[in-house]
Amino acid sequence: MDCKKALSETGGDIIKAQEYLRKKGLSSAEKKASRVTAEGRIGSYIHDSRIGVLVEVNCETDFVSRGEIFKDLVDDIAMQVAACPQVEYLVTEDVPEEIVNKEKEIEMQKEDLLSKPEQIRSKIVEGRINKRLEELALLEQPYIKNDKVAIKDLVKQTIATIGENIKVKRFVRFNLGEGLEKKSQDFAAEVAAQTTAKPAPTPATEEPAVAEAKETEPK
Repeated sequence: MDCKKALSETGGDIIKAQEYLRKKGLSSAEKKASRVTAEGRIGSYIHDSRIGVLVEVNCETDFVSRGEIFKDLVDDIAMQVAACPQVEYLVTEDVPEEIVNKEKEIEMQKEDLLSKPEQIRSKIVEGRINKRLEELALLEQPYIKNDKVAIKDLVKQTIATIGENIKVKRFVRFNLGEGLEKKSQDFAAEVAAQTTAKPAPTPATEEPAVAEAKETEPK
């Protein structure tokens, strides 16, 4: 019935009908965004034994969490995290304010903008900052299997398909050996600092030897 209505609304144009159904599905997904997601799955992905990812994706029911469509979504998101080493946050709103301000400060001082009026410069910087924040956010990444779709849209499409709200809750990425070299260097520096801080022991000054026996005077 939905397909029939879509064809009717678009004058029988199949391409437009498909677009109509897609928009309707995404609109339906938006309406479900406030629904509680207390179930879900923790997915994992390991690449070449050197990169490991854990991701938690939530849905509304255990029934959906055990379905193939939801499982595939979780697996794809885990692979997406592994493929995007620059990603540190779920959404752009999660990026700390101090990082945003620092990026703005750097952009405002770039040579290609110094000659422009401040108002224009501010607009250009805002656009660059938004792009930079999107590079750091998982849900803004182009889907590795279809770069015309962002991860946030992939999630919305899946919501429209299964009829339940879905939320990507959190993720973590492990790189083999990450941080070990730094810790080793810090430890070596600490030992060196402790060694140089200790003054070398000063040799004790020897006192003149005292005669143990005195020459006795003749009686």
